Amino acid sequence: MTMQLKPTLGTLHLWGIAVGLVISGEYFGWSYGWGVAGTLGFLITTLLVATMYGCFIFSFTELTTAIPHAGGPFAYSRRAFGETGGLIAGLATLVEFVFAPPAIAVAIGAYLNVQYPALNPKWAAVGAYAIFMTLNILGVKLAALFELCVTVLAVFELLVFMGVVAPGFSFSNFVLNGWAGSDHFGGAALSGIFAAIPFAIWFFLAIEGAAMAAEEAKDPKRTIPRAYISGILTLVVLALGVMLLAGGAGDWSKLSNINDPLPQAMKMVVGENSGWMHMLVWIGLFGLVASFHGIILGYSRQFFALARAGYLPTSLAKLSRFQTPHRAILAGGAIGIAAIFSDGWINLQGMSLTAAMITMAVFGAIVMYLMSMLSLFKLRRIAPELDRSFLAPGYPLVPAIALVLALICLIAMLWFNPVIGGLFIALMACGYLYFLLTKNQRRNAPRDLMLSGSD
Repeated sequence: MTMQLKPTLGTLHLWGIAVGLVISGEYFGWSYGWGVAGTLGFLITTLLVATMYGCFIFSFTELTTAIPHAGGPFAYSRRAFGETGGLIAGLATLVEFVFAPPAIAVAIGAYLNVQYPALNPKWAAVGAYAIFMTLNILGVKLAALFELCVTVLAVFELLVFMGVVAPGFSFSNFVLNGWAGSDHFGGAALSGIFAAIPFAIWFFLAIEGAAMAAEEAKDPKRTIPRAYISGILTLVVLALGVMLLAGGAGDWSKLSNINDPLPQAMKMVVGENSGWMHMLVWIGLFGLVASFHGIILGYSRQFFALARAGYLPTSLAKLSRFQTPHRAILAGGAIGIAAIFSDGWINLQGMSLTAAMITMAVFGAIVMYLMSMLSLFKLRRIAPELDRSFLAPGYPLVPAIALVLALICLIAMLWFNPVIGGLFIALMACGYLYFLLTKNQRRNAPRDLMLSGSD
C-alpha cells in the first residue's frame, strides 16, 4: 500500500488548519496564567511569548517551504543534524501534539457540562475523540473543509464575545491586584511572569502543526507562507483582545483556574440567563472542536512520518482506503484517552489535569522550537542548494530572537515544573532507547529523497 500523501489543500484550508489548531487556546487554558502571575504579570508574559511566536513563525516558514514534508520539524532536524536530531525534534513534536488533545477534550466536556450538568465531562471527552478520529480517517480534504468551517465560526464567536463584553469593560477591574502577590513588580511578580509561560504559550501552541499538512498542500511554497503569516496575525489580535476584555469584565480572580472562563466572564456582564450567554457556550464549542480536530490531524501526520522513516513501528505508516494514516490516528487517540482518566492516580505538582496536560504539551513544543531554529541556522550553512522560496526576514536576528526566547522559556519551565519536566525527559529517554534498539528498522525503511542530505 502506498505511503505517499496526496496534495489537495489550498491557502484557505491551510489558514483554517493553522488558526484552528490554536484557537481553543483563546477559549480556555490561558486563564491559569492569571492564577500565578496576575493580569498585569500575565500580560507581560503574553507579550514576550507573542514576540517569540512572531519571530518563530517568520523563520519556521522558510523551513516549511524549503522542505514541505509531513514530518515537519522532524524532517528539518533530520536533514540538519542527522538521525538523532530528527529523533529529538520528532519525539518532542509528538509529545506536544499527543498531550494537547486530552486537555482540549476535557474542556469540551466542561463546556457541555455547563448545559447538561448530569453529563460526565470525561465521557463527553471520550465521545469527542471517537467523533473526530472518525472524521480524520474519512479523508484529509473533508477534514480540512470541516476545520475551515469551525475555525471561521470560532473566530466569529470570539469577536461576538468581545463585542458583548466590551460595554462592561473596566480598566480598574483588569489592574486590581494585577501582580502576583502584592509587591507590584517585585520578586513574586517577576517569578509569576516566568511561571505563567506555559499558559501564555497555550495562546499560540500548535500553529506550527500546519507544516505537517505540507505534503498535502497544493503549491506549498506559495500557500504555506500566506497561511502562516495571516494565521499568526489573526491569533495575536484575538489573544490580546480576549484576555484584556475578559479581565476587565469583573473579578478576574474567579476566572483564573477554570476551564470555561469566557462564559463565566460574559455572565458577569450580561447575567446567567442571557441569550448571549447560551450562544457563547454552544458556539464556543466550535473553538475547542477546531483545535481538537486539527491537532488530531497534526499528531497523526507526525506518527506517520516517524513510522515511515523507521523511528516508530512501520505499521503506523499504513494508509486507509481513504488515503489517511488511520492507525496513527487511533494510536494518538488511545494515549489521549488514557491521559484523560489518569488524574485519579497521578498528581503532578498539585495541578489540575488540564494544567498538567498543557504544561507537558508546552515542554514538547519548546524543545521542538529550539531544534527548528537550530536547524534553520545549520541548513543555511550546509544546504545552500535548497529551494528557499521564502526567506526568514531579518536573518539572522529574527530567528535568533526566537531561539533565545525559547531557551529562556525552557529554563523557566524546568525551574517551575520539575516533576512534569522530569516526566517529559523520561518520555524522551524511552524514545531514545527504542531508537537504539531499532537500527535495522530504519535501515529497511523507504529512502526519503527529500531528506537524503541527512544520511
